[in-house]
Amino acid sequence: MEPKVYSLSEHQIAPDQIDTHAFYVIQKLKEAGHKAYLVGGGVRDLLLQQKPKDFDVSTSAKPEEIRGIFRNAILIGRRFRLAHVRFGRKVIEVSTFRSGDTETADLIVRDNEWGTEEQDVLRRDFTINGLFYDPESQEIIDYVDGYLDLEKRLLRTIGQPEARFIQDPVRMIRLIKFCARFQFEIDAPTFQALLNCKGDILNSSSARVFEELLRMLESGASRPFFHLLQEYGLLQPLLPNLAEALQEKEIAEPTFRLLEETDAEMKKQLGQPLDRALLLSVLLFPLFEIIIQHKSSRQPLHLGQIAELSHQLLDEVFSPFFQLPRRMRAILSLILTAQFRILPLESRGQKKLRAPLDPIFSMALHLFKWRAAVQPELLPTYTDWTEAMYQGAESPAPLPPRRRRRRRRRS
Repeated sequence: MEPKVYSLSEHQIAPDQIDTHAFYVIQKLKEAGHKAYLVGGGVRDLLLQQKPKDFDVSTSAKPEEIRGIFRNAILIGRRFRLAHVRFGRKVIEVSTFRSGDTETADLIVRDNEWGTEEQDVLRRDFTINGLFYDPESQEIIDYVDGYLDLEKRLLRTIGQPEARFIQDPVRMIRLIKFCARFQFEIDAPTFQALLNCKGDILNSSSARVFEELLRMLESGASRPFFHLLQEYGLLQPLLPNLAEALQEKEIAEPTFRLLEETDAEMKKQLGQPLDRALLLSVLLFPLFEIIIQHKSSRQPLHLGQIAELSHQLLDEVFSPFFQLPRRMRAILSLILTAQFRILPLESRGQKKLRAPLDPIFSMALHLFKWRAAVQPELLPTYTDWTEAMYQGAESPAPLPPRRRRRRRRRS
């Protein structure tokens, strides 16, 4: 198959947009006699005039040959063997051209058969991710009409859609991710395959799916992503209790409005990245609030009982497919419980607020800030707690009690 080649005058990717370390890796591989290109999401994002998060390289060099060329390379993965070339904290991921059966509807459990650049493209997920870019010749190399699909803003699998989704069900999550991030249309055969294969998502690695969900909470497009997951029926097999709850308007509306607030903040990309447990709490709090209101209408609840109910909620929402990391589970429970410390179920009159100088309480107050943006009547409470935190931070720590010196008896 002859690829279509697009020159600089057509694609208009400026040379200074290419990461210098990725360019260096490609040059070194070529000097050693190998083919090497930028590939995947980095090329796609450059064509969409967005800043790529990563620059990945695909090459004819075998993993061991890559390690021989770069002293700063380590080999990772069993299912998918590749090299990480490290430059300080930055990592350039370098994969070898793969081959393999792209049409047989069997779950992929190993993917280490080496091939040509054309074979490598044909085993990738979507046409928009199947483009090579040669930074030396400044040419886009396209075997699958991915360039035209980007212009049409169309999502299409490479190869037979149902077979590709059965081979790797996480591709269905990625399809919805690209739909949410870029507002692309899904072509008809790909969309029908998504509906037909959605139950196969449980055949995928729960860790990979969970990572995709967390990345979307960090993406600034979590609201459309989770809306589409629910609309297309993929949330039901993954998080059935949450999917059922989101059918209720009183839970769905505040959940999606909180996701909008989160997205607005993530798009600004100010300060340190937010803890993933905080981001995950946005999905859970509206459901948790309804549960607590229902329980407290029967009998008063203290914070210890609310904490127990939070752990029960986490079990019910994430089991049996996902297993929350222990640290994340603990922080999530504390964030959810602290919402009822910040705003108690019953008014206790005027008391001086004492905000703990605790990073987890700061996260809880961060969630309350998003809640106050959705419910302006909460703003005075948020302001009071914010002032209490600042006052606590400015107050000098009390000095330890002075020890009285004992007088020695003279013998």
